[in-house]
Amino acid sequence: MARFIFITGGVVSSLGKGLASAALGALLQARGFKVRLRKLDPYLNVDPGTMSPSQHGEVYVTNDGAETDLDLGHYERFTGVNARKSDSTTTGRIYSDVIAKERRGDYLGATIQVIPHVTDAIKEFIQSDIADEDFVLCEIGGTVGDIEGLPYLEAIRQLGNELGRERTAFVHLTLVPYIKSAGELKTKPTQHSVKELQSVGIQPDILLCRTEREISPEARRKIGLFCNIRQEAVIQALDVDTIYHVPISYHEQGFDTEVMRHFGLQSKTKPNLDRWREVVSNLRHPEGEVTIAVVGKYMSVMDSYKSLAEALTHGGIANRVRVNLKWLDSEIFEAPDTVHHLEGVHGILVPGGFGERGAEGKIQAARFARERRVPYFGICFGMQMAVIEAARNLVGIKEANSTEFGPTSEPVVGLMTEWMRGNVLEKRKANGDLGGTMRLGAYDCALAPDSRVRDIYGAPMISERHRHRYEVNINYKDRLEKVGISFCGMSPDGELPEMIEIPDHPWFIGVQFHPELRSRPFEPHPLFTAFVRAAIEQGRLV
Repeated sequence: MARFIFITGGVVSSLGKGLASAALGALLQARGFKVRLRKLDPYLNVDPGTMSPSQHGEVYVTNDGAETDLDLGHYERFTGVNARKSDSTTTGRIYSDVIAKERRGDYLGATIQVIPHVTDAIKEFIQSDIADEDFVLCEIGGTVGDIEGLPYLEAIRQLGNELGRERTAFVHLTLVPYIKSAGELKTKPTQHSVKELQSVGIQPDILLCRTEREISPEARRKIGLFCNIRQEAVIQALDVDTIYHVPISYHEQGFDTEVMRHFGLQSKTKPNLDRWREVVSNLRHPEGEVTIAVVGKYMSVMDSYKSLAEALTHGGIANRVRVNLKWLDSEIFEAPDTVHHLEGVHGILVPGGFGERGAEGKIQAARFARERRVPYFGICFGMQMAVIEAARNLVGIKEANSTEFGPTSEPVVGLMTEWMRGNVLEKRKANGDLGGTMRLGAYDCALAPDSRVRDIYGAPMISERHRHRYEVNINYKDRLEKVGISFCGMSPDGELPEMIEIPDHPWFIGVQFHPELRSRPFEPHPLFTAFVRAAIEQGRLV
C-alpha cells in the first residue's frame, strides 16, 4: 500500500522543491524502498510543450512521449526511475478532463465546481497508475499563497484526511534568509509561510529550511514552536557546491530519518550513500579540465539547457575531468569575424532549438568545427544545421535550408507529416496545433556497422527520446555521403536519418534525438562520455 509525501514550497520560488523531492526519493531508495515521483503544476497550459524555454526552462520528455516540467529530469537522474505520462499534470490538463466529462454528460447534470469536481480529478491523478511503489512523492508547483495553487492544496488536504497520517506526510520547503546588515538569520518568512499553509488546513510534518548559514539549535527551536512542529523535524537545507551533494546533506541533517519516524517505519536496508560520495569526490577533485562551447539561442535562462549541462557534467565524471561550459549565443556568429569566440575551446556543442533566429550562427559554429577539426556534437537542431552547412559548403547547394524558416527550393530539412511508431502510422498537418504534435518519446535507431557511433554504443540497435517536428530530408542522403557525411544511424524502416558522423574527423557527430535526457550521474550517456573524451584529446593538441 503506497504512502504519499506531498512537497510544497513557500516564501519565494526556485528554492529547489524538485531537487528536494528527487533527493528524498534517492534516500528512500537507499533504505530499500520503491519510489515514484510526480509533479503537479498549477499553470493553465496543458503541458509546457508550447512554453518558451527562456521563460520556463527546458521541456523534459519521457519515454512514452510526455512533455513535462524539467523537475522530472531531476527525478530520473537522482532515482533512475523512468517517468511516465501519468507522473505529470497541470491545471490545464485537469480542467480539460473535467470539461470533457461535463460535455459527455458524465456528471449527470450536476453543477461543475472546483470542489468537488476539480479536486476529485486531482486526487484521482495522484492515486492513479500505481503498482507496488512504497512511496509516491508529489511535488506541488508554485508557492503557497499563489491563487492558482489553491485547488491542489485543497486536494492534498482532503487526501490527508481520507488516507490518514499513517499514509500521508506533508513536507514544506521555506527560506531562512541571512540579513547581512543585521548579521543574523531571520525566521519570520518561514513562520508566515507555514501560517499561510495552515490557513488552508494543512499542518506540515517536516520543514526543510533553505539557508546559506547554519541554523542554530535555538533558531530551530523557535521555528518549531511558532510552526507547531517538533524541533527535530526542522531540517536545515544548506547551500552546497553541487546538486549531487544534496542527498548526502539531507541524510546528515536527518531528513529521511524524520520521514521514517513519521510513518513509524524501519528501513529495509541500512542506507549506503557511498556512490553519491564518489560522484561528489570526482566533481571536487578532477584530474583535469576541458572547455566546451555551447552555442545556443535561449541564453537568458540557463535552465533552458538543464539536462544538457548535467549530461556534460556526467561525461566529465566518467572521464574524471571538470567540464567548463562556455555559453555562447548563436546570434553573435551571424556578424563577420566573430568565430574567434570559438578559438581555444576543446569541443563545440550545438543543442536543440526552434525557429530561424540564431540558425545561421549555429551553421557557422558547425562549419568552424568541421574545418578546424574541433570535436562537434550536434543535437536535434544542431544536427540539422550541420547537415545544411555540409550541403552548402561541401555539396555546393547554396540554397540549402530548412522549411521551418519558410519556403525553400532546396529543403535539406523538412517538416514531417507522417512516421511510424512501432506498427502505427502517425500523421500530422502543417497547419495543426503546435502542442503535442511533434515526434515525441523513445524511438528505435539502427546503427551502421563499422561506424563510430556503433563503437560508442556497443550495440546495433538503440532507443532514444525525440522532440522535433522537422527532419533531415532523405532525398539528399546520397549527395551528402559522397562528400564524407555518413548517415550512420537510421530509423528501422530506413526512412528517417537519426545520426550523422564524419569518419575522417576527430569527432563530429549529429543526432536527431536528445541523448541528454537519458544521462545519469551513475550511468553517463555514452555519447557524452565519448564527446568529453574527444575534448580531452583535443586539449592535448591545443
